[in-house]
Amino acid sequence: MNPNLLEVHQLKTYFPIRAGLFRKEVGSVKAVDDISFHVKKGESFGLVGESGCGKSTTGRSILRLIEPSEGKVMFDGQEITSMSKEQLRLIRKDMQVVFQDPFASLNPRHTVRKILEEPYIVHGIGNAEERMERVLELMEHVGLNRSQLDRFPHQFSGGQRQRIVIARALALKPKLIVADEPVSALDVSIQSQIINLLKDLQKQFQLTYIFIAHDLSVVKHFCDRVAVMYLGRIVELADTKELYREPKHPYTQALLSAVPVPDPFTEKQRIILQGDVPSPANAPLGCAFHTRCPLATDRCKTERPQLKPVGAGHQVACHLYA
Repeated sequence: MNPNLLEVHQLKTYFPIRAGLFRKEVGSVKAVDDISFHVKKGESFGLVGESGCGKSTTGRSILRLIEPSEGKVMFDGQEITSMSKEQLRLIRKDMQVVFQDPFASLNPRHTVRKILEEPYIVHGIGNAEERMERVLELMEHVGLNRSQLDRFPHQFSGGQRQRIVIARALALKPKLIVADEPVSALDVSIQSQIINLLKDLQKQFQLTYIFIAHDLSVVKHFCDRVAVMYLGRIVELADTKELYREPKHPYTQALLSAVPVPDPFTEKQRIILQGDVPSPANAPLGCAFHTRCPLATDRCKTERPQLKPVGAGHQVACHLYA
């Protein structure tokens, strides 16, 4: 029996750059540039990196909210990249998403009742009475009460709105939830509540998460494994404890050095990267990180490193470990 719920093979998502009178394609933005990984059933898999590294595009390409340019995505034994829209619609209920901004992802003209009932109506599940019963169950699961049923999104706080979004994602009992920076728009005190809610729901409903974030302290407490992305590529992949204990890639080391330590007496050496992140429309040859890497060699400038094992379950794309 395959332990993996999701398998991503050589996924690429390029956006064309057009110019001139006839809008001729003159280049492309390589938002996701040939990445492969798998997610086990019941696992929380983290995708981390700086803004613009391709994390969100990866999540949306997996769900085909954005059509990938190349590659293959296997979900629960089915290849979804070649499915027709009708075939995809049938398994859509098993793959849901929680977006970063809860206010933007909720229809401001709909009440909570209508927002949560809509998935059941679209998929033809139950009559009005049964749907109402399920809506009330959803609200209870995420910590809302029935007195809030007929309120509109603007009448809720940011944390409450994200609870509504999570309830909507749970409605059809999905197997996979892509959580795209679900707490980054919330106050720190509310972030912990939402993270704990997601963990509790995972145990209760046997959920699998792809958790996209740039806050490495949140990822450390939430994810089982983490993939670090830079300029559309995965540069390191490991179990969370292993990655935080012994990061291998210079980029991962720099990211982790920036995580605050809640102890004023602990000194931490900060690694400051020089220069700016290159444009994904004109990515450097060889290793994409070589323009900012303090350990770069001539080989890094010409030859692209591949993800290779450097320990049990630990992979890194760096010529230092060739």
